[in-house]
Amino acid sequence: MHPYLIVAINFLLSLSLLIVLHELGHFIPARLFKTRVEKFFLFFDIKYSLFKKKIGETEYGIGWLPLGGYVKISGMIDESMDKEQMAQEPKPWEFRSKPAWQRLIIMLGGVFVNIVVGFFIYIMLVYVNGTTIATGSDYKYGFGMPQVMEEVGFEQGDQILLVDGDTLSIADNLVNRLVFRNVEKVTVIRNGAVVDVDIPEDMGNRIFNAGVMGSLEPRFPFKIGEVQEGTIADSIGLKAGMFITEIAGHKISYNSDYTYAMNHIVNDSTPFEIKYQNESGMQQSKMIDFKNTKRRVLGLIKEPTTDYVSVTPVTYSFSESVSKGLSHGYWTMHDYIGQFKYIFTKKGASQLGGFGTIAKLYPDTWDWTKFWERTAWISFVLAIMNILPIPALDGGHVAFLLYEIVTGRKPGEKFLERAQLIGIFILLALMLYANGNDLYKAIMENFF
Repeated sequence: MHPYLIVAINFLLSLSLLIVLHELGHFIPARLFKTRVEKFFLFFDIKYSLFKKKIGETEYGIGWLPLGGYVKISGMIDESMDKEQMAQEPKPWEFRSKPAWQRLIIMLGGVFVNIVVGFFIYIMLVYVNGTTIATGSDYKYGFGMPQVMEEVGFEQGDQILLVDGDTLSIADNLVNRLVFRNVEKVTVIRNGAVVDVDIPEDMGNRIFNAGVMGSLEPRFPFKIGEVQEGTIADSIGLKAGMFITEIAGHKISYNSDYTYAMNHIVNDSTPFEIKYQNESGMQQSKMIDFKNTKRRVLGLIKEPTTDYVSVTPVTYSFSESVSKGLSHGYWTMHDYIGQFKYIFTKKGASQLGGFGTIAKLYPDTWDWTKFWERTAWISFVLAIMNILPIPALDGGHVAFLLYEIVTGRKPGEKFLERAQLIGIFILLALMLYANGNDLYKAIMENFF
């Protein structure tokens, strides 16, 4: 099966499952409160549907537009904008006839289900697969540090020991911790000595603006493992088994030195020299110019010459898995919410992605563990995005209901209709912008 097809199937399967469960979160309390649900659809059925069947009072179906799903609840101002129904006298089975607390539960149901599903998946993943531990001292050669971390006191080869006094069970997650949480001090092992690095308050912003989000790169002495055909590395004669010794005057001893040189030393507009040992051990050099290339890459795979990390598998009882899964889920949501402070910046807005960005999270080979990991993460994302106080989202309805509960005054139906239209416009604009970013990036990567 083609890798792109596997990614698409993973994405659609995960999205479909989460949409159905989210809508069930609205459907079940609506029915418990004897509120009529007219339609329950996976995907949107604009003009026509792929499948539909009416059972009792509800029509169940699958639409053709995979941008979400919905339940149409009688007597509710939603994306259907059914003004004819709203112009009639309220019926006992309609949403608008129910007490505010019941309507609030109905509207929060989808978000609640997404949160529960996310936690449940993480708990089961921990119980079935366990986890792995690789602390800083388990990385024999430490980590390569990007320039922005060198500027605050880190050095190449530092082994991450403690973060504000706590051990990182996966040491290469340090960057994530610095970006999304308040860290004051990181303790490292450097040349056998314990050293403290004080972290400035704006460290997260510095890392984000430097564009080095992600995991730290573990260091290892490396040789060229593979050279991709038709790349710059291929054109200058680099081959598997050779050793790169210098790039643009920067000494290369470890794989992270190569990464550092390509990210911080090499200049796109200036030719530079690369030195390497050929198969016979002789030193050779070539001049390279990235000026007319699409990306700053040579086209080679770095292969470790020795073991560089010791990973310890850990298994858990079911009760331990519950605790571990809940903790992992909490910090996953915490860190995702932490991203919002970066989204509302020029750089953050330019990186906002749509369906293409989400689809890239899935592997191009079938892997159930990764599938469920991505599904759990997206379930939390759907919960957080849906609870935002934007009209047309669950959070918008919740905001109006809370206003009604607190003040005792129900917003007028005309006001709610206008708010719904504004919310739909905002969501469409955000969707077009995010997916437009995906398209722009794809064009730039492949044609320029």
